[in-house]
Amino acid sequence: MLILLFVIVMWYSGLFFQSFFLHRYAAHQTFTMSKTAEKITFVLTWIFQGPSYLSAYGYGIMHRMHHAYTDTDKDPHSPSYDENPFAMMWKTKNIYQDINNDRVEVDAKFKKNVPQWKRFDAFASSRFSRVLWGVLYITFFAVFATAWWQWLFLPVVLAMAPIHGVIINWFGHISGYRNFKTKDTSKNLFRFDFLMMGEGYHNNHHKFGSRPNFGGVRWYEIDVTYLIMRFLHRINLIQMKPIKIDVQRHR
Repeated sequence: MLILLFVIVMWYSGLFFQSFFLHRYAAHQTFTMSKTAEKITFVLTWIFQGPSYLSAYGYGIMHRMHHAYTDTDKDPHSPSYDENPFAMMWKTKNIYQDINNDRVEVDAKFKKNVPQWKRFDAFASSRFSRVLWGVLYITFFAVFATAWWQWLFLPVVLAMAPIHGVIINWFGHISGYRNFKTKDTSKNLFRFDFLMMGEGYHNNHHKFGSRPNFGGVRWYEIDVTYLIMRFLHRINLIQMKPIKIDVQRHR
């Protein structure tokens, strides 16, 4: 029972910081925060993503490229140009690492105001850090696993961030429904996004990339991450930009 609880907590906490910090803050800048809060969030992202930690800099730039080149041969991850999810994520990994390690030239428009903490990222992305988290996770399973099948969840927690990426970037362009006609294949995965905390409203997001609320087009589209953001805004930890869009006109 404790193993299942651990997997659930790591799934949603890691997903929250990927959606809140890497996606909505680093890539789209739908809100602002102080430099102190930003550094604290860097550390929290490392804690909750663990061995699959993603840099805000590498993720932010790559995601902006995804929006600029969606479903073209320049898209860092598209089912239209990859044979299967594994091939797509392997290509994504290589592009991410090239960007994060400054091995490729990146257009200045993709780098504008993307947060970067080089010294921390060098540690958090290091082999030492990833192996350390792996050892801690394996130790936790060794102490608390009560049945052999619980060990099947170990690869899930070790590769949590890539799994989140596959769900959105592969299946979010293959299956689901569309509220808007867009020039890409983006789809909303769920009517109520219980699994991805709002990230599953992919078609909505591709239509309105700068909108902090990925849901809200239909009454059942509840974006849990956005609700948390509203609370953080209310207690002054972040400042959300007032963006109003008449979604009815764009259906």
